[in-house]
Amino acid sequence: KQDNISGHLFISPFIIGFLAFIVVPMGISLYMSFHDYDLLTEAKFIGFDNFIRIFTKDPKFKQSLLVTFKYVLTAVPLRLIVALAVAMLINRPSKFSGLYRVLFYIPSILGGSVAVSIMWRNLFGDSGFINGLLTKIGLDPVYFFKSPGTALMTLVLLAAWQFGSSMLIFLSGLKNIPNDYYEAAEIDGAGKVRQFFSIPLPVLTPIIFFNVVYQTIQSFLTFTPAYIISNGTGSPRNGTLMYSLYMYQRAFNDFKMGYASALAWILLVIMVVITGIFFATSK
Repeated sequence: KQDNISGHLFISPFIIGFLAFIVVPMGISLYMSFHDYDLLTEAKFIGFDNFIRIFTKDPKFKQSLLVTFKYVLTAVPLRLIVALAVAMLINRPSKFSGLYRVLFYIPSILGGSVAVSIMWRNLFGDSGFINGLLTKIGLDPVYFFKSPGTALMTLVLLAAWQFGSSMLIFLSGLKNIPNDYYEAAEIDGAGKVRQFFSIPLPVLTPIIFFNVVYQTIQSFLTFTPAYIISNGTGSPRNGTLMYSLYMYQRAFNDFKMGYASALAWILLVIMVVITGIFFATSK
């Protein structure tokens, strides 16, 4: 009993935090999704009206969902491809491998910050470094934030730049593969490409699955880069209107807390369904 008490005391900060900041807010959010609430007046019960309006009378809901799916379908594969490629390079014996791991992981720590999003916006701005470089080599500047496609592309590139966490997970899997496998493949005459598809790729499939699920969920929740780069508007022409940004607009710009709560629960259902599909097709 004393051991159990000690154990529960040690995990109590997590349990308290989980209940206070996840379970209770989720319950309140579910309750508010059936109400009309603007933070200033008493919540008014309206049943499923918020959900009905979202699916029938809200074109921005469909637009934000489309933008988010485009982002997820491009950012997640690109990030994982870069992460795996860099992990395989770092996995080679080198006295600087530890330094490389730290340097490549730093963007993942900083990637969600406001400062990095501002830096990224300035980097791809009309007079930013990228356009300055294009001008110097004789090419026309690209106005990234004036077209929905190129504006969303900058968010995808920012996500790909934050590959450090996935890289470390891949690297841990690669280090568990015995060198005997590669030596046997070389004796059999397998080249580097054949070795990749025959040894590390099959062995890493559980890790790839984990990274795909985790990064997909994280990508659906992307907010800060979209907010900073578009100044909170989702511009140009709602091309960067991520789903989480639209929820923020409805909640804190329009003071439609009940409506935003309904949007949040729809997103939760979407992520649960997608995750379920991943697990159902994992074999």
